[in-house]
Amino acid sequence: MKYEEITRRLRNIIESPIRKIAPKYIEFIIKDYNEKRKKSKEHYELAKKLIPGGLEHNLSLKWPFPITMDKSDGAYLWDIDGNRYLDFLSMGGPIILGHNYPIIRDNIIELIREKGPATGVTSEWETKTIKEIKKHIPSIERFRFHQSGTEANISAFRVARTFTDKKYIVKVGGSYHGWSSEMVYDMHIPGTRSLEAHGIPKAHQKYVKACPPNKEKKMKRIFRNAEKKGGVAAVIVEALGGESGTHPVKPGWNKFLREICDEYGSLLIFDEVVTAFRLSMGGAQEYFDVKPDLTTFGKIIGHGYPSCGGIGGREDIMAVLAGGIEGVSKKAYTGGTLAANPITAMASYYAIKEIERTNAVEKAGRAGDRLINGINDLFEKYELPFVAWNYKSILHVETGAPLALKMTDPHFLNQLDERKKVMDKFGAALNTQGINVLAGSRGYTTLSHTDNLIDDALKAYDEVLTWFI
Repeated sequence: MKYEEITRRLRNIIESPIRKIAPKYIEFIIKDYNEKRKKSKEHYELAKKLIPGGLEHNLSLKWPFPITMDKSDGAYLWDIDGNRYLDFLSMGGPIILGHNYPIIRDNIIELIREKGPATGVTSEWETKTIKEIKKHIPSIERFRFHQSGTEANISAFRVARTFTDKKYIVKVGGSYHGWSSEMVYDMHIPGTRSLEAHGIPKAHQKYVKACPPNKEKKMKRIFRNAEKKGGVAAVIVEALGGESGTHPVKPGWNKFLREICDEYGSLLIFDEVVTAFRLSMGGAQEYFDVKPDLTTFGKIIGHGYPSCGGIGGREDIMAVLAGGIEGVSKKAYTGGTLAANPITAMASYYAIKEIERTNAVEKAGRAGDRLINGINDLFEKYELPFVAWNYKSILHVETGAPLALKMTDPHFLNQLDERKKVMDKFGAALNTQGINVLAGSRGYTTLSHTDNLIDDALKAYDEVLTWFI
């Protein structure tokens, strides 16, 4: 679906009366949860006494209560009550081969049994993996592992400022680049600025600017104004648009960013935490044919194994990250005992090799096409003003469209809460039918999602969409 059609249909959702699940089906969802997920409910009650809010994970649905998962395999998850779910959460994006993929799992089990999990110093798996990354992403001449996407982006900002000797980092409004003090700014919805920056002194965001997506004149103005106050060190983007394409970008937007960075001597950073080895083997930069100066990675390269992230880019830029006690005269300091640990590096190596061998990017993408086309057909069948679209295996299904609201919309905060509830209840409704998605609105297909499984998912969507009034 093209940019213009997506944005038109999103505005139609926002401008139309909110469509909700009928009260009798809300009662059914609550009853189904209480009867079939008793252990999850008990676990949540315990967790509330031990964990703030009862949850560690932002990806968990809280209504009616979070489901506690026990096992993953292939396309499925099982909860602690034994219920099975066809999973499209895919850990928030890193799973593209399928859960608990045997080749990765078996090699890691052998590594732990025979050699131990980590030593705190170099292993050969670092270089083996980096060679695979470089093979597919030509913009990466040097690479450094980190322990998460958040860490990788912090590192990228330090590198950019050290290399350019400029001050400002510019992000595109509504994008998510981790939870560092600088990046908890203008998240989720463009224009929110420091709305979620509790506990963060304003000084931490002094040299961060946000530009609404697709606003070229605004971006040019930010660059001009910053030039008088220290200059723009880098622009960081999710190339699909904020929140993995929830805020779509116009064709040519990324090329415009490349051009303006070149004009001012600033660096272009692609955050490929979701898109690397999923949108294409070469990530979003291959997909859009735009070459960034730096690329950041998160859990995607390790296929969901823990403590995974990294940054790569041009040799001269990456030189300021030289490790060890000695280094170049201008050095961007980073660290991390578990960065590039053998488990994570090995998982990354075998994941990339298997994604290439199995043609997982294209096969998962075809599964995404099949699912999204089917969901849009169901929206039309039931005359619902909703929209679904995908970028290969990256899926968006909008029923309440809370992130499509604008700060200038009347009753913004009330609308935001009400529309998010629609989304949450839709996600819970799908859970009752054995389907697990991300926050009721997003998902990711994998190599393990066969045509038959996609058709099973469409039957579940068909059922739940009849519940709306």
